[in-house]
Amino acid sequence: MRIQKAKGADGVESNARLTGGVAALLLVLLAAEGVTLLSIHQLITLHVFIGMLLVPPVLLKVGSTGWRFVRYYRGSPPYRHKGPPPMVLRLLGPAVVILTAILFVSGIVLVFTHQSGHSQLLFIHKASFVLWFAAMVIHVLGHIVETARLAPLDWMRRTRREIAHAGARTWAITVSVIAGVLLGVATWGHTGGFAHLGR
Repeated sequence: MRIQKAKGADGVESNARLTGGVAALLLVLLAAEGVTLLSIHQLITLHVFIGMLLVPPVLLKVGSTGWRFVRYYRGSPPYRHKGPPPMVLRLLGPAVVILTAILFVSGIVLVFTHQSGHSQLLFIHKASFVLWFAAMVIHVLGHIVETARLAPLDWMRRTRREIAHAGARTWAITVSVIAGVLLGVATWGHTGGFAHLGR
């Protein structure tokens, strides 16, 4: 029984480390994406590139947090023992996921859309960004201390051996970045419905 409990606890910590690691990566990439907004007319191509680069890490983050959500509400003892996030963050979580989906889906569709319907999509993209940004400020502030603690653990020799499968977690994050770069390169120059912003 003690061995099973230890393994379960390791699984919770493994999930937390993956979530923290990819969250730290997203903070850096989202900050870079935010910089492009300061001069969107000149940086529209870079804005689209970083947006596409963000897609796989965002999916990885949704997957890791979704896994914790499912395990907790299915009654997994180690996840129940860890407990849920604070109530405000629990209530905010679904809104963050939905707004993130709207923001990215509308952006991706815009990349491959030219004249027809692009103004409506652009409005949806901008409006969802405003709401998403407000939700993300609260979300980031609520998790920033935990993220700062967890993010480096799998990358430091002293701590990466404490929880099994550190290599798999770091590779998952690395592969998500590589996949994102490939997506960005594949769509480089294809600004679609964003094109008029660069003119």
